[in-house]
Amino acid sequence: MAVTSAQFHGIVDVLARVLSFNHPADAVLSHFFRERPKLGGRDRHVIAETVYAALRRFEFLTAVVGEAPNPRRYAIAALLRLMGHNLREIAEHLKDSEKELAGAIKARQPELSPVQQAELPEWLVEGMGLAEDEMLALGRALQHAAPLDLRINSLKTKREAVLERFAAEGIAAEATPHSPLGVRLAEKMPLQKHALFTEGLVEVQDEGSQLLGLMLGARRGEMVVDFCAGAGGKTLLLAAAMANSGRVYAFDVAEKRLNNLAPRLKRSGLSNIQPVLITSETDARVKRLAGKIDRVLVDAPCSGMGTLRRNPDLKFRQSPESVAELNAKQTAILSAAASLLKPGGRLVYATCSLLPSENQAVVQAFLAAHPQFELLPAGEALGRLNEGLDMGDYLQLWPHRHNTDGFFAAALVRKP
Repeated sequence: MAVTSAQFHGIVDVLARVLSFNHPADAVLSHFFRERPKLGGRDRHVIAETVYAALRRFEFLTAVVGEAPNPRRYAIAALLRLMGHNLREIAEHLKDSEKELAGAIKARQPELSPVQQAELPEWLVEGMGLAEDEMLALGRALQHAAPLDLRINSLKTKREAVLERFAAEGIAAEATPHSPLGVRLAEKMPLQKHALFTEGLVEVQDEGSQLLGLMLGARRGEMVVDFCAGAGGKTLLLAAAMANSGRVYAFDVAEKRLNNLAPRLKRSGLSNIQPVLITSETDARVKRLAGKIDRVLVDAPCSGMGTLRRNPDLKFRQSPESVAELNAKQTAILSAAASLLKPGGRLVYATCSLLPSENQAVVQAFLAAHPQFELLPAGEALGRLNEGLDMGDYLQLWPHRHNTDGFFAAALVRKP
């Protein structure tokens, strides 16, 4: 299919903004589309998919573009080498001086090092410490878009009913292999307009994220805190797992994120969630709950390196220095969150990072400094959900092994 003028020039324009790596790519795209409300759905899809493909395969595109790369040349290379277009389908948008270059881009077969093939920065490869074959497998998995996973609202429906409804509508979907609440769609769709979504029967949530919430093991009638709740995906899971009983406090330092929870909470039918805006982990509203909470989920702020399928620009916007700053935050948040637990209570520390410095190292340092806590092996915390995951002390999910985002989680228990 020929590329339209709006699509070609939109791709060039967005790449020109994104490749400075000063702002998140999704925010840049949202701003670009708001500026152009007349763009059709097909145009928006082509622009967004091409830009994200270019970010996922940036090393490869840089090599095939050759000298003097610029946003137009990256756009040409992405359309020809990643999106399956031929020269004829983009020719009308090219300057005469670009047509010969486009032919060279189409034909060029660059030699790339293993790290370049993986499309991962050197500092990240070194930080993960993976063998080369594992690093390549991970890198190649991160070069593809993530599937669209949904979580059923167990307060309102069952997974079988959702699957039957999709099947009746001719929408290909299957149960996720590990989370009992998950449904994976074969293709992306405008879910926001679907009745299952508008009626609060399903929410978008990666299967790995669902497992983090389930690992907490929240029960009816308990007092639970989601310490870094964000827009509340895991908060909603916990509240439904508790059958709308007890209380779930949704803490976050960002009012905008908590505001995004409001419409989701209304759709869900849940009434046991209390959003709480805090100034920091040392807020007085946190301290007032010290020693009173049964379970705490800490989805800590992190580098996000496990979400590169969705946010490929993060690998250009993070650095060893920014990760070191995050480590200090993670340590402080984990310590404050742990102070909330009753004796015998459980805390799950989680990140969407693949770096041991944000994961195992933070947990091990915490345990060394807090002898009243002990590690609960991930397999024991997950119970029957552990089948097929082969977990040891920690839950570690990998895009290339589990087809989820990259997640880490550790379950900690305060000794009685």
